[in-house]
Amino acid sequence: MKIGFDIDDTLISLREYAFHHYNKILEKNVSIEQFNSLPTLYIHEPFGLSSEEGKNLWLTNAEHIFFTSCPPYEGVVDLLHKLVHNGHEIYYITSRSKEYCQKTYDWMKLNNFPIEQGRFFCGMEDHEKVDIIESLSLDYYFDDKPAVIETLTESKTKIYVKDQSYNKHLAVPRINDWQELKNIIKI
Repeated sequence: MKIGFDIDDTLISLREYAFHHYNKILEKNVSIEQFNSLPTLYIHEPFGLSSEEGKNLWLTNAEHIFFTSCPPYEGVVDLLHKLVHNGHEIYYITSRSKEYCQKTYDWMKLNNFPIEQGRFFCGMEDHEKVDIIESLSLDYYFDDKPAVIETLTESKTKIYVKDQSYNKHLAVPRINDWQELKNIIKI
């Protein structure tokens, strides 16, 4: 089978990692409960930042957030390796900006993700993901972002959303814990 995955907040806990980083650099103590109840993708509001300040803080810290020690979700790397071992093709489709594509690929290699050239797509807008997913004829695709999931509801690809506080309204199958993947795809 051909299986596609978004990276940020689907395979790795990027927003939570950034949240803890913001607490540290802003010398705040915003609770994880506040993070876990955020109704949007953006994490700046609990820190008292405007949208513009939040955007600037993200851009200033993007290299640190993306390429230091942001953790993958528990067990996901092992599951991906098992999928590959069992003959499945794994594709990564991320809308990280083009300037970060090679570093993202290298970071994933360094962090033991089973990744190959030709199966890594980066640097597109969210709406462009749909074209890539369709052109690859993926059997399954996993993402967290409502804007992406909503554009795929008519797709032949089986779509799953990685459960997050900001995507609870989506009426599609969801993954809460990556161990659930064993019930969806033979691993």
